[in-house]
Amino acid sequence: MTLPSELLRHVSREEINALPIRRYEGEVRVVSHGHGLAQALADILRETAIGFDTETRPAFRPGESYPPSLAQVATARAAYIFQLRHREVAAAVAQVLAEERIVKAGVGLAYDLKALKKVIEFGEKSVVDLGTVASRHGLKQTGVRNLAGLLLGFRIPKGTKTTNWARSKLTEQQIVYAATDAWACRELYLRFRELGL
Repeated sequence: MTLPSELLRHVSREEINALPIRRYEGEVRVVSHGHGLAQALADILRETAIGFDTETRPAFRPGESYPPSLAQVATARAAYIFQLRHREVAAAVAQVLAEERIVKAGVGLAYDLKALKKVIEFGEKSVVDLGTVASRHGLKQTGVRNLAGLLLGFRIPKGTKTTNWARSKLTEQQIVYAATDAWACRELYLRFRELGL
């Protein structure tokens, strides 16, 4: 499959910044313990494709690192933000990742999955790294922000990236940011499919 030349060009930071900002505007549920877990899983397990991402508390000192704090999943109906500090929540995320029938689409997933395996054991199936697919088809810029600009025509704001994702009560800005990344990955996967990628 050969992509149109306008998709293969380099998009400047100025072009991305000129695009309209989009954030996820649907239902978002933060799943921090057993309450709400069954409902979230029931919705996710009905899907054939979900957007997937993780967030990790940033480290600012040499040698300092943290395990992932959140896993985000976007379905056609809602976005779920799983707080991984509770074992039962992490186990539910592992169940989703091991579900062969559901495509998990994201960017930079090899790193995310490796880090998640420090939190809980799982064997991932049906994982699609959109950055890898984009690169294989000749796209030069393969991050979520650039792919969304190029293929979806909008800009994803990145202002909340370096906040403390391990907090027990997330801010509204953190929730929207986390949900938007997973939603954008699902939208990109659907667009990739339309383009025959």
